[in-house]
Amino acid sequence: MKVFIADLHIHTVLSPCGSLEMSPKAIVGAAKSKKLDIIGITDHNSTRQCRVVAGEAIKAGITVYCGVEVTTKEEVHCLAFFENFEKLDEFQNYLDVNLPDIKNDTALFGYQVVVNEAEEIVYEEEKLLISAINKSIDQVETEVHRLDGIFIPAHVNRPKYSLISQLGFIPPDLKFDALELSKHIETDIFLKSYPYLKQACIIRSSDAHQPELIGESCTRLSMESTDFNEFRKAIAGKDGREVLG
Repeated sequence: MKVFIADLHIHTVLSPCGSLEMSPKAIVGAAKSKKLDIIGITDHNSTRQCRVVAGEAIKAGITVYCGVEVTTKEEVHCLAFFENFEKLDEFQNYLDVNLPDIKNDTALFGYQVVVNEAEEIVYEEEKLLISAINKSIDQVETEVHRLDGIFIPAHVNRPKYSLISQLGFIPPDLKFDALELSKHIETDIFLKSYPYLKQACIIRSSDAHQPELIGESCTRLSMESTDFNEFRKAIAGKDGREVLG
């Protein structure tokens, strides 16, 4: 097995809270400088910038897991990743239908744009992407897994927009594939507070909104390659693949 370094929670120019410096080229350049093997693109409630980042990353020898950070009805943030663009597009349709028609205020929240390889704006999202969609966390998990995706509640240790902050605990019947911690707590300290999660797969990510923050918190994955199904095996602890922390 080989050890790969992954930062699986990165925002782009499309996220209203993301810096306009977070273009595909800037993200890939920062990832390369930090010697990352894998990055996850996870804008708020939209997958529309994934393709261009993935195309830029190929040139740099970096693998992109294409996904999204969903805000559920309970205002819980969850990461979802999909194996191919067909499934990614199907989930985008699900988001489009369920995202409320609340207009973005650029003066208050910032711009929500998609750029091409030349960093030219090709699309601007009018709906406010940080709104909660009209689906519960259970419904989102069901849809992600229906599309054979990977479902990971985000930054569960945070005091806002996390599964624990919103519900007070991790529901025992929630079918998550892993749980994500932010850079603000060590895994062993977190598990001392929540010993019932000791059997859960824990990943760590940066939740980067600026280029310099990419790779600030990472996960080491022991796998044969960076293939998506290898990642699936690693977080499940199957066939000798594993998350090393």
